[in-house]
Amino acid sequence: MRVDLLWICLWCFVRPSASGQGQSTAVCSPSCSCDEDGGADCSGRGLTTVPTELSTFTYYLDLSMNNITELPANVFKKFPYLEELRLAGNDLTFIHPDALSGLHQLKVLMLQNNQLKSVPNAALKNLHSLQSLRLDANHITTVPDDSFEGLQQLRHLWLDDNHLTEVPVSSLRHQSNLQALTLALNRILYIPDNAFGNLTSLVVLHLHNNRITEIGANCFVGLVNLETLDLNFNNLKEFPKAIETLPKLKELGFHSNDIAAIPERAFHNNPMLRTIHFYDNPLSFVGASAFQNLSDLRSLMLRGASLMKDFPILTWTNNLDSLTLSGTKISSIPADLCEDLKFLQTLDLSYNEVKQLPSFQSCSRLQEISFQHNHIQQIDRDTFQGLSALRLLDLSRNEIRVIHKDAFLSLTGLTNLDLSMNSLSVIPTTGLSGVIQLKLSGNPKMKNVLPAKSLPKLRSIFFGIIVGFRSQEVLETETFL
Repeated sequence: MRVDLLWICLWCFVRPSASGQGQSTAVCSPSCSCDEDGGADCSGRGLTTVPTELSTFTYYLDLSMNNITELPANVFKKFPYLEELRLAGNDLTFIHPDALSGLHQLKVLMLQNNQLKSVPNAALKNLHSLQSLRLDANHITTVPDDSFEGLQQLRHLWLDDNHLTEVPVSSLRHQSNLQALTLALNRILYIPDNAFGNLTSLVVLHLHNNRITEIGANCFVGLVNLETLDLNFNNLKEFPKAIETLPKLKELGFHSNDIAAIPERAFHNNPMLRTIHFYDNPLSFVGASAFQNLSDLRSLMLRGASLMKDFPILTWTNNLDSLTLSGTKISSIPADLCEDLKFLQTLDLSYNEVKQLPSFQSCSRLQEISFQHNHIQQIDRDTFQGLSALRLLDLSRNEIRVIHKDAFLSLTGLTNLDLSMNSLSVIPTTGLSGVIQLKLSGNPKMKNVLPAKSLPKLRSIFFGIIVGFRSQEVLETETFL
């Protein structure tokens, strides 16, 4: 007990305190800026070596953005209490095996944006407290098998933006506590089976911007806690069925690949999915049952599946707030769509082959609807009944000839209405008192006079290259050539 008390007293005597600014200044290098708690900022000072005139009790040292090219042996041995070391943005090409010797309390090590060609495995081996390691934006081509062997506390590892051509499977085998791993922006071509088998604590895995063309059916086996998987911007040609082994997956990205089809029941083993990004793929087929039973999914965006004819079955995918299905061959919409999607706020079914609209009355939260470029011929009285929250309605580029006189009656929140490029001769204005912008171009039979009292807030009306304005009696249109 006496020894402990003696050590505490010694610590209080030599460590710079909040009231002892003179003491703090005495143990700070002229090339750095030091605070009273043991932090030293030596960044951007043009240094070529590590400054030595710093306090033994320094816990934070920032040496980033300097000109340090190598770290010799025992260069940090004077700082046994160092917890965070930043060396980003130097020209480091060599780290001596004993350069980081003595840093037993180091938790964060930043080595990004340097000139390293291999992971400095020998220098890292005794950093038993390390939790975060950044090696991104180097020129690393090699990750020795024992690179992270002694780093049992490692939680976050950045290896992105290097020159890796394969997943460093062997070097990751001891990282059971790793929670986030990024291998993005490399040159990886293939992910083998069991590539991440021992990473049972991993939550986030980034593999985007590689050259991946194929992944093993069992490549994600063992990732029982993975929540985020990013495969965007690769060269995948087939849907990544390997996700079947990821029961806790919440966010999945595979946009900007070469995937042509999403199979039936594609996500049946991923019931916790909240977000799926798969745009910018040459999709031609999507299984009708692909998106069933995804009760946590909030947004579904599917564009350009040119061979898709059936509206997707969304049973128990009932918490969507945004649904986009455009550029398909869907010709009909389920009559009970809104019975399943009561929380829907945005609905985009543009560029399809829809001919008839059901009633959307039960989708009372809808704020935006787009049916642009379909084959709709008429709007019934109950089509949009009860949608008081609707702000935007796009029915342009259809074949609409008739709109029921009370079709817009309950659209009290509507501000933007687009009816251009149809076959209308007249439109009902009852219920359009809140409309600010109205588009009617491309309706050659349309009368050019509308009662102003029905459209008190209208500020612009488009009739081809026609600009409208509001007078006291009528809304007239005038052509400007």
